[in-house]
Amino acid sequence: MNTLLRSAIFPVVEVPAIGKFPDNANYTKEPTKQTGYKFIMREDTGDILSCMTNEYKMVTNETVLKHANPIIEKSGGKVKEVRMFANGAKTTLKWHFPNEKVNIGKNEDLTPEIIINNSYNGTSGLNILAGAFRLVCTNGMIIGVVSQNYKNKHSVYNIALNDIESVIRETVEKTKMIFTDEFPILQENKISEKHIVKFLKMFPMHANEIVTMALIANKPKTFWDLFNVGTNVLSHNMNRSAESTHNIETSLYNTMKKWALQSKRVARA
Repeated sequence: MNTLLRSAIFPVVEVPAIGKFPDNANYTKEPTKQTGYKFIMREDTGDILSCMTNEYKMVTNETVLKHANPIIEKSGGKVKEVRMFANGAKTTLKWHFPNEKVNIGKNEDLTPEIIINNSYNGTSGLNILAGAFRLVCTNGMIIGVVSQNYKNKHSVYNIALNDIESVIRETVEKTKMIFTDEFPILQENKISEKHIVKFLKMFPMHANEIVTMALIANKPKTFWDLFNVGTNVLSHNMNRSAESTHNIETSLYNTMKKWALQSKRVARA
């Protein structure tokens, strides 16, 4: 296993949180009682990572990697980054597929990525995010196309946690599909004036001048070009605190794909 991945594997144990009764005549003389809680502890350091209820089901990084990494590697995935927070209470694992790429202009390529988040402190369950992402400006903002977003709570009642392997396999397949089946459709089909008009209507009125200037400056010819104009405007010129900005961002790719497919059908007719 890759050295980076090994750094995320450390022994973790559950320790019952036992309560001690006060030394008082009004209380039973039993020395301890069950509290319904347990500590999640790093066995190698003795550090307490969290205190969770007994309904919390621990899913270790080792378990996640045991199921995920072989499938991802077999599909051509390479480890890109491993980051741990709060002494290992939360871990982010990233893989990318360097042989599956698409050029978005100016010698910049996108590759499929799979990001898995796992925690021992309840800040997240087992979350798997997949798609195509890129850094769009120096402030660290990431923007891209999400192909799959899987979230599962760490709960003893959540039987879906037992099927991590099939989720990973489906995630890899869907992520690769957008590169082989969807991105070419956006790149190969040209836009028309009506698409420019519809594109402008996606944005709020106060952004019309900004969007128009971006269209003039970039002169988009394909739906892929138009998509990139949109992502650039959204990431650099729109209010990131506004709900409307995120709504447009969420719908932008699917809208471009829908228009491109419609244009492709019309061209064949």
